[in-house]
Amino acid sequence: MTAPVDPTATRPVGAVSAAAKRERRRPGQFGWPASLPALLIGLLFTVGPLVIIILFSFMSRPPQGGGVVYEFTLEPYIGFLFQTDFLGNTTFDPRYLKVFGDSLLQALITTVVCLLLSFPLALWMATRSPKLQSFLVLLVTIPFWTNLLVRTYAWMLILNDNGIVNQASQALGFGRLELLYTPFASQLGLIYTFLPFMVLPIYASLAGFDFRLAEAAYDLGARKRAVIRRIILPLATPGIISGILLVFMPAFGSYVQPVLLGGGKVLLIGNLIASQFGDARNWPFGAALSVIILVMLMIALIAIAFYSRRSGRKVEISL
Repeated sequence: MTAPVDPTATRPVGAVSAAAKRERRRPGQFGWPASLPALLIGLLFTVGPLVIIILFSFMSRPPQGGGVVYEFTLEPYIGFLFQTDFLGNTTFDPRYLKVFGDSLLQALITTVVCLLLSFPLALWMATRSPKLQSFLVLLVTIPFWTNLLVRTYAWMLILNDNGIVNQASQALGFGRLELLYTPFASQLGLIYTFLPFMVLPIYASLAGFDFRLAEAAYDLGARKRAVIRRIILPLATPGIISGILLVFMPAFGSYVQPVLLGGGKVLLIGNLIASQFGDARNWPFGAALSVIILVMLMIALIAIAFYSRRSGRKVEISL
């Protein structure tokens, strides 16, 4: 009686490893060369512009016109905090810090209001029937079907002197209200624009929760505040953190709403960057402002990753 022959005994070592790799590959799974075109496109159109902006922030400004002079300098970053007069005296200049402060305040107000509005809505959506939940998610995502400019112009029609708000105000005897081209209109536009970005992550965190556990807590004598604080809020925390980032960072650098609804009366960081690349033709300084915002975003993401590791909760920055 002969012993069974191992079919891999006569194969070369390289052939055995290649065959083992093919066996380990799951059905329908592509190798890494199939993802190479997508990786190249991502590097070209995502990483490429970021690298260009970072390089431009360390370049010099030409004497006239836009563009950059390829000479290394830290002047764009120094000019963010200091100003040099014609005599060469350098003094602290808080103007751009005030712009950052105004942008930060508007972004914080947008984030807080969106959170206060979104959490009850997302909780209510998560407690509905599956069919109704799908319909409610559809209603929340309907604004994404229309271009942002179209939605902003619609708000301009609503808030102008002859809009529906002023018509209702005059009909009730309150007179005409100055709403359009004010900081209030800009703030309202930001809240409307970014509200779905807060609702959807919180809803995604609560959608799979078995609310019979909350009912059991009620049966055991827990109050509504205790149930929300000890059961629902910990479950919704990853969605809340994701929503805060998805709302705060775009609202911090927003451009469309402050210009169209606010009339550009309040200078924010998005308007400042656009003016540096446009009217002022100071590309290095505009790039430096963009890099500062990018660094703030990186710090926020690192803080979220640190929180996720310490708490053991997985936080995903996605809708």
